[in-house]
Amino acid sequence: MAEDADNSPVGQAERPEPRAVPVTRGLSTKLLVLTVLFVMVAEVLIFLPSIANFRLQWLEEKLDTAAAVSSALLGQGDAHLSREARNDVLMAIGARAIAVRDAGVSRLMVVSDMPPHVDEQIHVGYVGPGSAIIGAIDTVLFGGDRMLRVYGMVGKSRKEFELIIPDAGLRQAMLVYARNIALLSLLISLFSACLVFFTINRMMIRPIRDMTRSMLAFAAAPEEHGRIIVPERRGDEIGVAERELAAMQAQLQRILSERRHLADLGLAVSKINHDMRNVLASAQLISDRLRRVEEPAVQAFVPKLVRSLDRAVAYTEGVLAYGRTQEAPPSRRRLRLRQLVDEVHGMLGIEPESGIEFDNQVDPAFEVDADSEQLFRVLTNLCRNAVQAMAADRDGTVVKRLGVAANRKGSVSHILISDTGPGLPQKARENLFAAFRGAARSGGTGLGLAIAQELVRAHGGTVELVESRGGRTVFSVTIPDQPVTLEQARNALRKQA
Repeated sequence: MAEDADNSPVGQAERPEPRAVPVTRGLSTKLLVLTVLFVMVAEVLIFLPSIANFRLQWLEEKLDTAAAVSSALLGQGDAHLSREARNDVLMAIGARAIAVRDAGVSRLMVVSDMPPHVDEQIHVGYVGPGSAIIGAIDTVLFGGDRMLRVYGMVGKSRKEFELIIPDAGLRQAMLVYARNIALLSLLISLFSACLVFFTINRMMIRPIRDMTRSMLAFAAAPEEHGRIIVPERRGDEIGVAERELAAMQAQLQRILSERRHLADLGLAVSKINHDMRNVLASAQLISDRLRRVEEPAVQAFVPKLVRSLDRAVAYTEGVLAYGRTQEAPPSRRRLRLRQLVDEVHGMLGIEPESGIEFDNQVDPAFEVDADSEQLFRVLTNLCRNAVQAMAADRDGTVVKRLGVAANRKGSVSHILISDTGPGLPQKARENLFAAFRGAARSGGTGLGLAIAQELVRAHGGTVELVESRGGRTVFSVTIPDQPVTLEQARNALRKQA
């Protein structure tokens, strides 16, 4: 705290220069790739029903053509139809045979090279969605050398038409259709990805990139005010994040400024305390000589003077040590709290004309497990704040009373410091234990409460504001007893036995 060798506001190692994110690892590239991938997945989900529907339509068209040919042959008779003509009809359709079933009677209309067996039978009017998709996938992957029997009614005719046809032509048509759909899907996915990319890049990626750059720049030089991000006027989550980041950066700058102020103040205090310790040492020598003076009045106040000088010397040494490390750990003993409170009263120097009453309500037999010097400092800081708050009121009719009370709950001691002052202002309550921000009066530093909180925490306890309003302010100091070790408990049992 006393020294800042490198005068760095953050007091840490120099940060490396931030490197730019490669294009292949950036959010923009990831967004583009994922958008294309997701659109392609959606197209695949659409593609399966589409190709299944294409397969059924292709078979229905072939069956419609066969039905038209069969109807023409039934109307004219087949006596004049030569074998070459029948082959031409079958080749035009791509079928091996055409038959008609009417009133339970089946009639073979055109036939050429009847296959020995049929691999699959398809009733075009009764194919469900699932079966259609499975059949389409099976044809594309494993078809090309199978023979199909396709049958069903066409239009309003009551006749059932039947067609024996190989699936090679069907598979070839499906492959062409799949290729066209794949190309179209790729174009659609790229177009959609570009639209989504430019929209999201404008709305999200660019602001996030700006926030990232701002954070990296702020981390490199947090003391420069120009490194704070300027939020845009947006009402969405990005706008909220930018405003919160700007507020956080501004707050961090204030904290860093306070740290520099504390470092400078610590150095100055350490220098002052160094010289003050020498002055107090001289005062101690003089007080030792006063002990030899036999006047009763002098002998009455010399012990208090010596005690006060000893504490002052201890405080100056503590401040010098604090500039290097932290407060020393408490040396805890069992204390009679009432006597310690009386000493605090003597150190406050309350003038009779101030009208302030000091009420020591602690039971004479009450004991607390604490470090006497540190607890003395805690109570002195809290009581002095109360005295200063009440002394500012010049109205002689106002009751000015400072009281200290204590009680115990199990192994926990509770000390209450109450006063009838004007209460703490709102700003002081918001920054109660923050040095240089929690001062309740003009010109105050707020160090008293900050020191008190640190000392109480070292005891494993808490200090908190219980109540603060005009006419009553109460602080509570809670200090638990030291935990008893197993060896101590055994020794206590042996003594009792």
